[in-house]
Amino acid sequence: MPRIPAKFHHEDQHPPSLTWQDAKTHLRHFAIISWAVDPEALSALLPKGFEPEIFTLASGRRVALISAVPFEDVDFHFHGFPFYKISMGQTNYRAYVIHQGKRVVWFFGTTLGGFWIRIPRDRWKLPWHAASLSFDVSYSDQNPEVCATYSLRALSQWAPMELDMVGTTTPLSTLDGFYNEEDTRVTLTHPLIGYYYRLDQRVGSYRVWHSPLELYVASVNHVRAHLFERLGLITAQTPVHSALIQRETLFHVYLPPTLVTQA
Repeated sequence: MPRIPAKFHHEDQHPPSLTWQDAKTHLRHFAIISWAVDPEALSALLPKGFEPEIFTLASGRRVALISAVPFEDVDFHFHGFPFYKISMGQTNYRAYVIHQGKRVVWFFGTTLGGFWIRIPRDRWKLPWHAASLSFDVSYSDQNPEVCATYSLRALSQWAPMELDMVGTTTPLSTLDGFYNEEDTRVTLTHPLIGYYYRLDQRVGSYRVWHSPLELYVASVNHVRAHLFERLGLITAQTPVHSALIQRETLFHVYLPPTLVTQA
């Protein structure tokens, strides 16, 4: 059965109200690097009730999509404590899946720099793992929103990563496997609900909000996402489906995450 094109809805573009315990952060050097993978290989990693969203590429190949999403958190703070701010590097690892008929992401986990990683791990059992992330990013003199060069090195026992790419002046439009630009944007760049295995192996869920992103296409010179290789989803030779960059965007994070009751 062909997939239905995704569309923006009212709630996608208007944020829910923040409580004192919710968080706001600016994500700088925000990138999405995606791979087309075997749906069966991804399905084997998902709990019951979750299934890969299937995309048909121009070649006729039916695939699932996964992404590594690196960025720098800048001035992360809780809404009720606006004067206590922290900054750190982060990389999220996710897959695009269907749950109860809705498009969501499956969150494999994140690598995070910074001293406070123990709090979300211990309190909420989030699959966050320590890393040392080093970004070297420059932007165009002609258009400061356009990335010129992007380099990331993430040292981590759980998910080391190497990434080198160059930006272009091409805005995101319709990517391979999608019906149109809106379908691409909603599915790949605007998932607001995610699920994950907690550290105690129960399923948790989180919500975020951000305005629709204005990303530019990038060209990858070198990338190694060792977590995805270890999970058997890609190899070192698997070509990238797409790479996208936005200089900065504001995110809302709704806390605390919730524990999901599995049927």
